[in-house]
Amino acid sequence: MTPATTRRWAWIHKWSSLVCTIFMLLLCLTGLPLIYHHEIGHLLGNDVEAPAMAPGTPKADLDRVIAAGKALYPGKVMMYMSQEADEPNIWNLTMGDHPNDPEYKPIAVDARTAKVLAQPNFEDSFIGVMFHLHVDLYAGLWGKLFLGFMGLLLVIAIVSGVVLYAPFMRKLDFGTVRRDRAPRLKWLDLHNMLGIVTLVWALVVGATGMINTWADLLLKYWQYTEMAEMVAPYKGLPPPTTLASMEQSMSRALAAEPGMKIGFVAFPGTPFTSAHHYGIFMRGNEALTSRLYKPVLVDAQTAQITDRRELPWYLTALLISQPLHFGDYGGAWMQFLWAMLDIATIVVLGSGLYLWLKRGNTARASAQSAPAEEAQELALAGEGASK
Repeated sequence: MTPATTRRWAWIHKWSSLVCTIFMLLLCLTGLPLIYHHEIGHLLGNDVEAPAMAPGTPKADLDRVIAAGKALYPGKVMMYMSQEADEPNIWNLTMGDHPNDPEYKPIAVDARTAKVLAQPNFEDSFIGVMFHLHVDLYAGLWGKLFLGFMGLLLVIAIVSGVVLYAPFMRKLDFGTVRRDRAPRLKWLDLHNMLGIVTLVWALVVGATGMINTWADLLLKYWQYTEMAEMVAPYKGLPPPTTLASMEQSMSRALAAEPGMKIGFVAFPGTPFTSAHHYGIFMRGNEALTSRLYKPVLVDAQTAQITDRRELPWYLTALLISQPLHFGDYGGAWMQFLWAMLDIATIVVLGSGLYLWLKRGNTARASAQSAPAEEAQELALAGEGASK
């Protein structure tokens, strides 16, 4: 690689890194507790647990479950109902003044007794604050898109760092940390070593995080294309004044998709369905398929299935990227690995920032006292800040 090419790559690495480093540090720091969000929620007492009952206790009629929520908020409408994969004994209801109410009310209802267990307050919890800082900076869609752009800069910084790494380390063994040299040179070696070690993970997390920020846009595209096609026969019709039985609707959806479970239900008027349908989203039973949904549209007035189809590839890619981003699909060992790599990335980002802040004085001092080769390395490091 010619000196001019090296300088160009160093410039790309420097500025892509400097622009995104602070935000990447924020994302790594907030992402660390999100890896263990279930465990932290349980420790802080924010998780709702179903009371112990005899195995095989029958489930309550779903219309009774919904009635329990409506009794608590008689003036509100149902927006969503869902179940966590690891907690089949609790239905999580979401109710609001209208189908797109941002000030919704969450309610946890026992799936066996149809009794209200709690009204969890996720938004004001520690995990809720970490989630919003990590996902949208409390700025909605524009916050997501901004963080997505920071993720793109991270990917550029990683690629340019790899290009610079080979010539920079041409006379050193892989992973060498020169502990007997100046502190800045030791940090430079540590930065390079951890950067290469975390390379694949950082690329995966950076790329999947960037994809996740497009969720709202991808959902809107799906609404205007495939969802519009699925509900086209109902165009222009008035919305139903009375809703069909949810128990009957869900039984038909389960019969139509044997071997699948209920992921969540979108009620008429919400973004995941139309004003005329229950959107019943089915999921598989395996670690991967439990993250993938298949929508079944049920006429909200007659409880008849009107359409069901696989999600398009772009929504499937989004759903796969979400658990891969947080490492929450492979059990405790996967979580531990993700946490360790997250901490290593924090060190890489912090050391890169340190190297850039100290670049001027250290480079000048080293140029006067160090051998020519070491001065050349420090000058290159001064131009190439970390990812």
